[in-house]
Amino acid sequence: MVERERLLKILKEVQEGSLAPEEALTRLRHLPFEDLGYARVDHHRSLRKAYPEVIYCQGKEAQQVKGIASALLAQGVNLLATRANEEIYQLIKELNPAAVYHPIARLVVVQQKAPEPVSGLILVISAGTSDLPVAEEAALVAESWGNRVERLYDVGVAGIHRLLASMDLLQEARVIITVAGMEGALPSVVGGLVDKPVIAVPSSVGYGASFGGLAALLAMLNSCAMGIGVVNIDNGFGAGCLASIINRQVDQAWRSSVE
Repeated sequence: MVERERLLKILKEVQEGSLAPEEALTRLRHLPFEDLGYARVDHHRSLRKAYPEVIYCQGKEAQQVKGIASALLAQGVNLLATRANEEIYQLIKELNPAAVYHPIARLVVVQQKAPEPVSGLILVISAGTSDLPVAEEAALVAESWGNRVERLYDVGVAGIHRLLASMDLLQEARVIITVAGMEGALPSVVGGLVDKPVIAVPSSVGYGASFGGLAALLAMLNSCAMGIGVVNIDNGFGAGCLASIINRQVDQAWRSSVE
């Protein structure tokens, strides 16, 4: 973790006498958070959560996103900007040419260093092709944080044989993310087939009575299958984040058991 490494380096330099306490104080001033006036950028989030702050772009002015991105990138962390558009991508690319834009997921990713790899597989399943924006957001967030990700798309309950043909992937996965709109039945089916965490994401895909994903959300909350957790409508980021935390915790527990 970049912030942990930087903090330890500063403390060691003070201990060794190669860095004056006054200079160390100057360097530490912006470590907890940096006040930009319109945003307080949380530079200690990776110390608490293992992952740095992520920019939610929707509702922010493009120049505000650029300012937040500049503050984060200056700390050497990897950057995620969700709900981004082409304009925001171009501004972030000015700050770092390594920026990559994923238009389907509306996600900007800047990898300044290779993420720590996590061994377990996260499987992202979508009910239909229309669910891809949310599914891709979840998959790309998990991938950017070092997880191994597989995708299984357009396997909803209207043709359940498509899902059953990939039972090997369902069994291999450590965590499964399911994205579905309409009646939101896919997580219940998957949850009844596997013995691992299933993260259900209701999408806003559907006709009028789907109420913008509310019908799918309620169906998922009322699922009778065991081991299902539900995030908010269209919240692919939240699902990718939760799956990453579960996967990393299992990895850490496994490593501790063999040491």
